Amino acid sequence: MKDIPKLGFGTYGRTGDAGIAALEKALEVGYRHLDTAQSYDTEKEVGAAVRNSGLARDDVWITTKIDMANYGPGKLAPSLEASIERLGLTPNLTLLHWPSPNGELPLEVYLDQIVEAKARGLTGEIGVSNFPIALLKSAISRAGEGQILTNQFEVNPLHNNHKLARFCQSVGVLVTCYLPIAKGRLAGEPTAEAIAARHGATVEQIALAWELAKGYAAIPTSSRADRIASNFAARDVTLSAEEISALDALPQQARAIDPDWGPDWD
Repeated sequence: MKDIPKLGFGTYGRTGDAGIAALEKALEVGYRHLDTAQSYDTEKEVGAAVRNSGLARDDVWITTKIDMANYGPGKLAPSLEASIERLGLTPNLTLLHWPSPNGELPLEVYLDQIVEAKARGLTGEIGVSNFPIALLKSAISRAGEGQILTNQFEVNPLHNNHKLARFCQSVGVLVTCYLPIAKGRLAGEPTAEAIAARHGATVEQIALAWELAKGYAAIPTSSRADRIASNFAARDVTLSAEEISALDALPQQARAIDPDWGPDWD
């Protein structure tokens, strides 16, 4: 199976005809990685956009995520089969969207099911999302080395999650950044704005270039055609080592997504 394209397109909120149009635009400008989830209710839109694009199935990487309600014994595989039906294709990658809320289910209950789903051919690869170091260690130990392709979690220059990101890279797990452009909060940040000005770029492009330079994957999203194209053009921005270090040193903000039932973060 081919490698995951590092700059993908998130599909949260991209529902209905307008959502399909945004996804079609993303594929038109060059994105070859679409990230969806059972809880986003965008799997049908993703499938429609891929079919409408005229691209070969092998040319587009599709990631989906299992909702926590489908972690119980015997539930995961049927839920993934339903995702496949909605998508009209088998995903390249399927993630556990979060650890079980409040640790209600032991990790092995749902991790073993996703490993088995891969063995059955229901997904090409498997991974996790929002897993802190301790749970990621346990997942790797139980699933087997090389089985966990990625850990998707909140990363951007204003919330760099360096401790978790460095651990992931140390064990060969790809960091996939959600909220990679910080929901627009980089606007007006002096260091980011100065770097953007030097490159004739937007601060969003600078954030994405920073993530790509670190070897991460990133999945920005937008409903606007101009921003969809602009974000993709971040691939053309090359930051200096000094600029990367300056972005590493930005004052950090609290995570934007932090549910009460979430894990104990690093």
